[in-house]
Amino acid sequence: MPSNERGKEIKRRRHRKEKFTQLQNRLKKETISREVAAEKLRKLTTGAETVIENWGLES
Repeated sequence: MPSNERGKEIKRRRHRKEKFTQLQNRLKKETISREVAAEKLRKLTTGAETVIENWGLES
């Protein structure tokens, strides 16, 4: 378990990247709606609007 701030931030980034990958896969398989995916992204990161725009989830 990371004991310093750098270790904690790296852990958060890895977790975020893993969640992004899971959401992308679920969107490709269409097991999740675009609106729900956008909401999950908003909860996951502060830069969610950029990601949502890049993924083309909302117009």
